[in-house]
Amino acid sequence: MASGIFALLDDIATLMDDVATMGKVAGKKTAGILGDDLAVNAEKASGFLSDRELPVLWAITKGSLLNKLIILPVAFLLSAFVPVVIKIILIIGGVYLAYEGAEKIYEYFVPHPHEDVHELEDLSREDMLEHEKKKIKSAILTDFILSVEIVIIALGTVADEALSTKIIVVSIIAIIATIGVYGIVALIVRMDEFGLKLINLNEQDDSFSDKVGKILVNALPWVIKALGIIGTIALLLVSGGIFVHNLHFVHELVHSLPSMLGEFLTGVVAGALILPIINLLKKAWKSIFKK
Repeated sequence: MASGIFALLDDIATLMDDVATMGKVAGKKTAGILGDDLAVNAEKASGFLSDRELPVLWAITKGSLLNKLIILPVAFLLSAFVPVVIKIILIIGGVYLAYEGAEKIYEYFVPHPHEDVHELEDLSREDMLEHEKKKIKSAILTDFILSVEIVIIALGTVADEALSTKIIVVSIIAIIATIGVYGIVALIVRMDEFGLKLINLNEQDDSFSDKVGKILVNALPWVIKALGIIGTIALLLVSGGIFVHNLHFVHELVHSLPSMLGEFLTGVVAGALILPIINLLKKAWKSIFKK
């Protein structure tokens, strides 16, 4: 009896050791897309009245958790019974990420007019709620796509491990992707509000709290822009990495280059090829459904 208990404890210790090791590997592999997830969601969670930012972010967070609850069981079943589908989904996701990265670069260098947006303060309560619902739905949809990629990439790093290790490692990454990302997003979107509180902390002009508060208020737009740039680079690196590690002919083309440079260039080239094709398909889709 005692020997059986000790054997069980040894098995558990071995499993936890495997989980810790593979968790680090999966964390590194998904770090790029987590960075993009952070950048995208920081943008999605901004653009609301100050007192509505946290309720909206909480609604998006709940949607993100629901996304993970849907994605994880499906991913584990596919991994167990139809593993080839995981690779196909991974490559399709790489195409999407390369397209999104290329689109962001295109929009930066080729400015285009955006739809006029009314001042939020001028909206009625009904219009404000409708505005929030649309942005929340858009954020949750984007989160779903990014969550699929995070889960599939994490699953790919533990493809040769036991099913129990797969489930624990990927579930941990999924939880970190939600709690970690949205926790940081909450801090970012409230950074200017915290800065204003520091400025109003006392009646003295140019006090230490005033200086720190002004830095936080002025830094927010720059932080959002920096995250956007980092997120775009991350998109291209992750997509390039997917192609390099899953398509042999791509690996052969760039294997002589430093790995990060090869993956980035692969993402850039893939995005440049995919962008015009997707844009043409979009135009065709719109023209068909307008008739």
